[in-house]
Amino acid sequence: MKTLFTFFALLIFSLSANAKLRLPHIFGGQMVLQRDKPVHIWGWAEKEKDVTVFFNGQDKTITSGKDGKWLITLDAMKANAVGQTLRVQSGNISITYEDILVGDVWVCGGQSNMEWRLRSSRDADIEIPGARYPAIRFIRIEPEGVPEPRNDFPTGIGAGTWQVCSPKTIGDCSGVAYFFGKRLHRRLDVPIGLVNAAWGGTMAQHWVTRETLETLPTAKPYLDDYEAKCQAWSDGGAEEGAAKRLAADLKKWEALAAEAKAKGEKAPGGKPNPGSYQNPAQGRIPSGALNAMIMPLSGLSIRGALFYQGENNAFGNTWIPFRETFPAVISDWRKIFQDKDLPFGIIQIAGWSTRRSMTYDMNHHTNIIREQQFRTWRSTPNTGLIVSFDANSNDSIHPGRKYPVGDRSARWALSTVHGITDATRPEQPLQWHGPIYQAMAKKDNKIIIHFEKAGSEGLRFDKTDARGFYIAGADQVFHHASARVAGGRGKAPEVEVWSEAVPEPVAVRYAWSNLPLGTLMNGKELPAFPFRTDTWPLKPHYGEDLYHVVPPKTDGQ
Repeated sequence: MKTLFTFFALLIFSLSANAKLRLPHIFGGQMVLQRDKPVHIWGWAEKEKDVTVFFNGQDKTITSGKDGKWLITLDAMKANAVGQTLRVQSGNISITYEDILVGDVWVCGGQSNMEWRLRSSRDADIEIPGARYPAIRFIRIEPEGVPEPRNDFPTGIGAGTWQVCSPKTIGDCSGVAYFFGKRLHRRLDVPIGLVNAAWGGTMAQHWVTRETLETLPTAKPYLDDYEAKCQAWSDGGAEEGAAKRLAADLKKWEALAAEAKAKGEKAPGGKPNPGSYQNPAQGRIPSGALNAMIMPLSGLSIRGALFYQGENNAFGNTWIPFRETFPAVISDWRKIFQDKDLPFGIIQIAGWSTRRSMTYDMNHHTNIIREQQFRTWRSTPNTGLIVSFDANSNDSIHPGRKYPVGDRSARWALSTVHGITDATRPEQPLQWHGPIYQAMAKKDNKIIIHFEKAGSEGLRFDKTDARGFYIAGADQVFHHASARVAGGRGKAPEVEVWSEAVPEPVAVRYAWSNLPLGTLMNGKELPAFPFRTDTWPLKPHYGEDLYHVVPPKTDGQ
């Protein structure tokens, strides 16, 4: 396999020597180019022909290669909300894009909760009519998965072209991305470009390169299964064989349905679905979404990425590769965008189940995914983790409240990426997260929970109602617990946790369930991250594998 990250080696496949001047679809009228960084403009032309790019008072020329590829880098530019013309010239052929702004560009990826459009969010009724922000631009990449990296993505109705934020257009924008971009735009007063590259039902494995997946032991069964399906498809006659099998199976079902109707009975279930006969090398496949939706952006100058994914790694045994594939998403994207320090915002998944037994929820896969997202954040520089569990109020896997998720994500970007301080206390950084568990200590029949200083200022419970705490003794059986905020003048705030049912407690968990109920927050009403003080193995609901973690720090360690 070709080396992945040789610049543009996988981005652009060869065109004929007579190819005319062309740019990928990420470039277009009404787009936003990244400020304060060199900006790459690239495309294809006739082989060994001069290509010139004109923009913002700059004009730069390069000769296309023997394969027709060319790349020009514009000097870094300041933010500019006045639309300008980008023109590319080669010989007597010219391409012109109008109304180009310069600001901050963010790639917003993941699965359905990032793909979820503003028009379907809870606040659509009041937000869309007032969404008049001409300096916010967005583009939606059509979801697709392919086995090899692509050089471009297709355009179509509502996808693949840049749109100006207005009541007429913004309903098609990702809800999370919109609220994120709106907050950034209003605080920074610069144009914002939002590239929505998300696809419902995808797993982390779909957003990692094949080259990387092949180095991850836990991804091997997933790759082996994929290869076996592709081989069976090929051995079975590929498209022609699949069509014959579908026709034969459909004929059998129709005969059974006619027989049932004659007897006055219901038609049998299991009517053949054409989707089950499709080529297994298409769709949600290893690296597929990355190949189709992210690789065409390779070389694009961006401010950072926001990623909301994990739900589909919370079913069956899919949590197992997540421990390796999720961190790989970050490292691979940083290589693709050629920025080893690319800011990467991680949105921690919410929940969607009705509350069941404590034992069931304690071992739910969502807890594993959140913990791995937390651990990835803590071990990966220039990342942030945004809590979202409190944004869902029911059993839907798609919380309707996208505003708090986008707003908290913007707080992270403003504080850590842009260095914005608190407007009321300029000497203090802008708070963007809630309390973070640091350590525990046993005191009599209680456990004292200590928190890191950052994020714990004003520690309290929502409406003074201490919910979400569980406590266990050496038997590892958890019980609902009482809690109160302790501390005092000159002493860092802490939380005391206890239960009459556990006279000798050894462990505490907080917001540890599929659909967490937790009320601990700081003075900015930013919720505490879910946590546990123990490292006991978890037995998820499917398979025999146990989930283990490295012990956290406690007093005396």
